[in-house]
Amino acid sequence: MDIVSTLRTFQRVVETGSFSAAAHDLDVTQPAVSRQVAALEGHFNTRLLHRTTSGLSLTAEGERMLPMALRILEAVEELGDAAGSDAAIASGKVRLSVPAPLGLYLSERLGDLLAAHPKLSIELLFREQSSDMIEERLDLEVCLGPVADSSLVCRRIGWTTAFLVASPAYLARRAAPRAPKDIKDHECLCYSRAGEANIWSFSNGSEDITVRISPRLTACNAVAIHRATLAGAGLAVLSHIVAMPDIAAGRLIPVMEDFQPSRLPVTVVYPSRRNMPLRVKTVLDFLIDAMAQDPSMCASGADPGWNG
Repeated sequence: MDIVSTLRTFQRVVETGSFSAAAHDLDVTQPAVSRQVAALEGHFNTRLLHRTTSGLSLTAEGERMLPMALRILEAVEELGDAAGSDAAIASGKVRLSVPAPLGLYLSERLGDLLAAHPKLSIELLFREQSSDMIEERLDLEVCLGPVADSSLVCRRIGWTTAFLVASPAYLARRAAPRAPKDIKDHECLCYSRAGEANIWSFSNGSEDITVRISPRLTACNAVAIHRATLAGAGLAVLSHIVAMPDIAAGRLIPVMEDFQPSRLPVTVVYPSRRNMPLRVKTVLDFLIDAMAQDPSMCASGADPGWNG
């Protein structure tokens, strides 16, 4: 039995949730996938998957084996990269989690990456809060602000830039705030990332000013808040990625420009810097380069070093 091949098949069955989908991805027949999984179970003398009419799920033994199997596959892939040197080819799927605004920015650029690496595929997940990377089998995750999990490897790749904005229709009804203390008199629309829905932070260049607000609308997705702001529902702090086109077109107006929303570090995190597969390194390099291409995200300088 080719243990590496059977582990790779087991991984794809778990990721896709079915033998037929895994067979399609691996370009083999469904019976071949079933035989490989059965052979793996026979080799370790334990059942790894529950098979029911409604689908597949990992047994307790399968849950324990999967992280170890992934480490083995990553090590084999790294060995192949080292042996192949310049001839190494990035291949396989990379699961990448990003906040929605950054996901929109990246999605416009991913076509070039995929064209340059025909055997690479990317699953782009829009997440506003940090995930359990191991449980959700994420390869990379981009986080805004501090990273709470100290077990993860972190690399700062840029900074956020945001604007406090409102639509012309809203400002026709309400005078624009001139300072943070004026915000309490306004309808506030809040993009909630990690439990900070009632707090906005601003800087005038010399000090940070925190404002506690009572939002009329809270959403865990920046695109929803963006649309509500365009519709004239109130003030919102929006990423430059979604706000700039509307500011340029006059659909949104920046207000309180002497007090800009505080900038947050943009950090890419991953479980380990050891045995990083070429497919993951390729996407990591893409992220770093994409951030460097936007002056609004690299103006404060991305950290060129590693922070683990």
